[in-house]
Amino acid sequence: VQLQASGGGSVRTGDSLRLSCVAFGRTFNGYTLGWFRQFQGQEHELVAAIVWRDGDIYVADSVKGRFTISRDNAKNTVYLQMNSLKPEDTAVYYCAADSQGGYMPTTRYLYNYWGQGTLVTVSS
Repeated sequence: VQLQASGGGSVRTGDSLRLSCVAFGRTFNGYTLGWFRQFQGQEHELVAAIVWRDGDIYVADSVKGRFTISRDNAKNTVYLQMNSLKPEDTAVYYCAADSQGGYMPTTRYLYNYWGQGTLVTVSS
């Protein structure tokens, strides 16, 4: 499966962005989808994830209340709605998929498909 992420950009503090990740080659059914971000020189951090089968959701404490993960089954797309953006949210954001599905992996090493990163820059 190929993942294509989009929606990054340069915004100001308090603005919103919506990232999209669409799958090509198969549906997301049975997968767990996650959004990770990577700050410069640091490890990937799981921001949010959704278990496609039952809609179980994980959101990191650092973004809780500001970021929302959602899915569109018909479009085979997962979204990350990012509101009230802060400069510390500046990072490259990646979507990833764990094909085992049915559970909530929180480490990047359990996700076996990755999209290209999309840069989010938040200026003050």
